[in-house]
Amino acid sequence: MWKSMDKMRFFRKRSMFPFLGFLITFLLFFNLYMDDGYVLEAEKRQLGDTLMHPANSERYIHRFRDLSNFSGTINVTYRYLAGIPLPRKKYLTIGLSSVKRKKGNYLLETIKSIFDQSSYEELKEIVVVVHLADFDLVWCENLVQEITRKFAHHIIAGRLLVIQAPEEYYPSLDGLKRNYNDPEDRVRFRSKQNVDYAFLLNFCTNLSHFYMMLEDDVRCSRNFLTALKKVITSREGSYWVMLEFSKLGYIGKLYHSRDLPRLAHFLLMFYQEMPCDWLLIHFRGLLAQKDVIRFKPSLFQHMGYYSSYKGAENKLKDDDFEEDSIDIPDNPPASLFTNINVFENYDATKAYSTVDEYFWGKPPCTGDFFVIIFNKSTKISRIKILTGTEDRQNDILHHGALEVGQKSVDTKQGRQCTSYITLGEFKGGSIEVSNVDHKIGFDIECVRVVVTASQKEWLIIRTISLWTTQPVSQFKK
Repeated sequence: MWKSMDKMRFFRKRSMFPFLGFLITFLLFFNLYMDDGYVLEAEKRQLGDTLMHPANSERYIHRFRDLSNFSGTINVTYRYLAGIPLPRKKYLTIGLSSVKRKKGNYLLETIKSIFDQSSYEELKEIVVVVHLADFDLVWCENLVQEITRKFAHHIIAGRLLVIQAPEEYYPSLDGLKRNYNDPEDRVRFRSKQNVDYAFLLNFCTNLSHFYMMLEDDVRCSRNFLTALKKVITSREGSYWVMLEFSKLGYIGKLYHSRDLPRLAHFLLMFYQEMPCDWLLIHFRGLLAQKDVIRFKPSLFQHMGYYSSYKGAENKLKDDDFEEDSIDIPDNPPASLFTNINVFENYDATKAYSTVDEYFWGKPPCTGDFFVIIFNKSTKISRIKILTGTEDRQNDILHHGALEVGQKSVDTKQGRQCTSYITLGEFKGGSIEVSNVDHKIGFDIECVRVVVTASQKEWLIIRTISLWTTQPVSQFKK
């Protein structure tokens, strides 16, 4: 039955009329005269300037928001090759786009890793969408048969969907602009990939609250969804467009599902300009997230040996990946202050965000402080603070104490706690205290690092990690 249903859906052809209707609707929606099928030339120049000069992108933010306030999805009629969407929104959609490779195929291993590394409770909250974006229908049919044979129970449970955007919906892939002196076949490959991703994002818009993009040749850390939830909860109340859980390619990039229509239109609009991972940087900047927000350890690892482009070797690995990444800190929302002289843009927040950055200050004196003030009091179970880096091993806190406080009040210098209790002293530039909630009798409002002796060396605070006592099951969905 599966096989016959797949074949009926698979080989059903669409006419060109939906595609033409899509283009006409697109033209009317923008109310612009289009060149290259998408944008008025003047607007292309203005947005092109934005793409070429990301440092000045703030001036274009409102223009981009006005231009791309797409509440609706792109009008594409997808083929359902396996599975159908369930009516209930899940917590997370995981999207993968896959094409036929000249060497190797890792898609089945990737799907298996997603499911195997998730608990039964986590599986209830995810849906995996695979976009088979190759125009070789025989290859697609054979792969669908393999997927349905190996993952039938996940398809029946609504956890796995396999789709395809028909070829007639794609824009022209001939005569593309050869930016960066790329060869024609390379330009065609990366341009089609942008459209593949755009159609995948477009399909996934209403399936869940959050969306995670993976490539088709990765493996996952154990209980990655639980780690994601912890990070999302810790960012509650703060603005973000894209959170990164891998430093490679288009792997481990997390979005709010509400932003997917704009991202899909953006990739489609500039599909022939540059590779997708470059476009993502500009998209993030245009929506006012200036800095990369990347978390360590990485939750996803590239495992493919051969690239989907010409089967070239691709040995890239994420050295921040850990198979067991459940120990990601919670770091509740907070404000950070210090009276230590900050060097350049290595400000206090970079020590607390768990991104791949750090605080860097000039030599501190006795009595200098670095304080974290929570948005609301909380129960803390564990605190871990590391100073210095491998490159600058002397820039540690040589003499310091860790304190926790309560009863915060507003002062001329900002909010401060009126009383503190010392938990311990730094040793070798680091400190870790467990069972904090058992050692004190109050909910914590402030965590403070105090310099107890002046030093000649500069100070790097690499990471500040806090774990709360809130059970994972109580995280907001």
